[in-house]
Amino acid sequence: MKYTSAPGFSLIEILMVVAIMGVLAAIALPITTNAIRFNKISGDARDLSNQIAVTKMRAASKFSQARIYVDLTGGTYYVQTCNTPATTPCPAWTTETGSTSVSNTVSFGYSPAATAPPNTQTTIGQAESCYSTASPPVAVSNTACVIFNSRGVPVDHNNNPTNSDALYISDGSFIYGVTVAATGFIKVWRSPYSSTPSWSVQ
Repeated sequence: MKYTSAPGFSLIEILMVVAIMGVLAAIALPITTNAIRFNKISGDARDLSNQIAVTKMRAASKFSQARIYVDLTGGTYYVQTCNTPATTPCPAWTTETGSTSVSNTVSFGYSPAATAPPNTQTTIGQAESCYSTASPPVAVSNTACVIFNSRGVPVDHNNNPTNSDALYISDGSFIYGVTVAATGFIKVWRSPYSSTPSWSVQ
């Protein structure tokens, strides 16, 4: 019986294929990494917007104040409702939802952006600090709270209407802002990471 050798690949051919695969991987890796980062921060912005909307609905359904409590340093937030709606400021809050965290590549902040999205805040900044239940209440450092009254109107801790509520997150490439108008209308904005931001509605 006669045997014939099967055709194979030379070492040079194998090395060329490996080199081509390496070049393609080098091109694809940064693109994939950037896409993952973008998905994380855009998803976090949508989650924040949805949670603010939930807070607004919770205030209406309970005929009370409700707030989204944000730990700016820890990167977490949750919804609370006021136990005694007729009292201002609210003396006691009940946590309604579990704590949600932003992604590991995302943090609360807007630096280096120097201006707020158009027709929103006069000066860019996170929403008013959350206030404790002490008597008298004191502002809790490194926090931000968006509060709604039972009519769905954003208010400050003294129950006065406000149009300065916003929450900003950043990942070093983009800055996202979730703003709340005096009417309670919620918008999500995006800008490149810049001191002169170019905000666009998402």
